[in-house]
Amino acid sequence: MSAIELRGLDHVVLRVAEVDRALAFYCGVLGCTEERRIEELGLIQLRAGVSLIDLVAIDSPLGRAGGGAVENEARNVDHFALELASFDEGAIRKQLEAHGIDSGDARRRYGAKGFGLSIYLNDPDGNTVELKGPPSTDPEASSDLGSSTDSANVQ
Repeated sequence: MSAIELRGLDHVVLRVAEVDRALAFYCGVLGCTEERRIEELGLIQLRAGVSLIDLVAIDSPLGRAGGGAVENEARNVDHFALELASFDEGAIRKQLEAHGIDSGDARRRYGAKGFGLSIYLNDPDGNTVELKGPPSTDPEASSDLGSSTDSANVQ
C-alpha cells in the first residue's frame, strides 16, 4: 500500500490582479461563497462545494511572493493541494525521498476541511503541490491562524 492515498483536490490558490473582479466571477457567476479572509496576507478563501478556491491579490504579501503581475514570466497559480486519506509524515517522506523529491516542513495549515498537517513539494515542472492530511481533531488547531498558502516556504 502507498503512503500517499489521494482523496481529491483540497484547494487551489489563484493570484489575481483585481480581487473585486475575481469575487464577482467566482461568487457572482459560479456561486462560491466567501469562507474567510486574512487581510494581513491578502488572502480570501471561497467555498466551492467540498473544496476551496483561495484568491490572493498580486500586490498583497502572498501575491508578491509569487512574482510580478501575470505575464509570460510570472505565475498565476500559486499551488494546488491534494487531499490525503492519512498523514504519516515518516512514510510520506520515505516515499518522496525514494523518488528523489525534496519537500518542505510538515506544518498545520487550513484547507477545505479545516486545519491539518501538510507538506509542500514541487513537481518536475516546478509547480508547487501541497499534500494535505485529514483535518485535526485537536481543538487547539481551530485557533491557529495559519494559512493554506505558505508555499513561499517550499524547500
